[in-house]
Amino acid sequence: MDTLAPTPVQAVIAAARPMFGDRLSLNEAVRDGHARGEDTTVPTRPDAVVFAESTEEVSALLRLCHQHGVPVTPFGAGTSLEGHVNPVRGGISLDLSRMDAIHEVSAEDMDCMVGPGVTRQALNEHLRAQGLFFPVDPGSVCSIGGMCATRASGTNAVRYGTIRENVLSLEAVLADGRVITTGSRARKAANGYDLTHLLIGSEGTLGVITKVRLRLHGIPEATSAAICQFPGLGDAVNTVIATLQAGIPVARIELLDEVQMGACIAYSKLDGLAAAPTLFLEFHGSAAGVAEQAEGVQAIAADHGGSAFSWATQAEERNRLWKARHDAYWACLAMKPNHRGIATDVCVPISRLAEALLGAQADIAASGLTAPIVGHVGDGNFHTVILVDQADPTALDRAWALDRAIVHRALKLGGTCSGEHGVGLGKREFLEIEHGADALAAMRAVKAALDPRGILNPGKIFRN
Repeated sequence: MDTLAPTPVQAVIAAARPMFGDRLSLNEAVRDGHARGEDTTVPTRPDAVVFAESTEEVSALLRLCHQHGVPVTPFGAGTSLEGHVNPVRGGISLDLSRMDAIHEVSAEDMDCMVGPGVTRQALNEHLRAQGLFFPVDPGSVCSIGGMCATRASGTNAVRYGTIRENVLSLEAVLADGRVITTGSRARKAANGYDLTHLLIGSEGTLGVITKVRLRLHGIPEATSAAICQFPGLGDAVNTVIATLQAGIPVARIELLDEVQMGACIAYSKLDGLAAAPTLFLEFHGSAAGVAEQAEGVQAIAADHGGSAFSWATQAEERNRLWKARHDAYWACLAMKPNHRGIATDVCVPISRLAEALLGAQADIAASGLTAPIVGHVGDGNFHTVILVDQADPTALDRAWALDRAIVHRALKLGGTCSGEHGVGLGKREFLEIEHGADALAAMRAVKAALDPRGILNPGKIFRN
């Protein structure tokens, strides 16, 4: 009797097994752990999970998958919010978390080379003794490779830029297994296409990042955090705009609306503060410079009704404040048990920020949902965490309608559907609206050129 030929994915698993051994897993629990990130999309199991430990292994696996037409979905820390790591067409989930070596650090050139599985926390712990740090801070425990793939940003972007501005070069494996190096250690270059920044933000659809050379910064001599509360959201936003126009080099400016602040007070025990629109700020520089910056912002805030302006110069108190900010999502979920959160991620020009925020608040009120607002307002980026009652059959549809309303307003104001979370599955419907059909066709042409068989993270960015 003839035996059935193996399926493409079975052929890949059989061929890869000798190389990876027990680092190729068919275990259901392991596959479930790679079925989605921290998003609200429906989880989809991969057929297998492969834990790679070197560029050579990634290259060999991709050659096999390219040969057999088997989908590959890169996986880092699994903290993405737009469904980037969901293997929606099955195949192989390629886990890069074990590629976590810090290959080199140059204090003289203020750069380093790391594996994609290195987390920003581990890197900064390693760098501290050399007086250096890596500033891009999305807030969660995320890997450098994933941050590059999703063009991550975070609380420090207003001063230090996003991941895009802090990557000098990449090593990446293309869909057919070829290994390329993009960029160099030079701080500027004017030759050829900019493949480094083509891969940054490509969400694993054009290649798998296996090494990253990062720009580093010196740890500032002095750091001070401050907090200030306002009678209304518009007053807080106008303070931000005036601060930036005054040229005060604030390192972080974070805005929490009254609902989000109330959640953080309860969750993080921020005693003595009111549930009112609040700015969290941080200043870096010399001791005199930091004091001057803080005094300048305090004066601007006072002109806009700001009160309860307090400084935190001790590391313990600063860390407590910023931990409360980073725990904002969990504070939201704690407000409403048995609810799940859908995070929006729009970014608008600073001059239109008040209009976008106040419009979002009106949309939230009209929806009947609870949706605290928090944002990296120094660069015009803000989030709403829409809380969805899992027992209410209408809540999810109302939440997505609210999300669309907030995004469409941002686009009309000259903004974008995603300031830092990326497209993945969640923002695909907005891509053509934002960029136009011709630009979207150009993006598809790039994808087809670098991944002609469509095996790299299929279903992401584009609808088909």
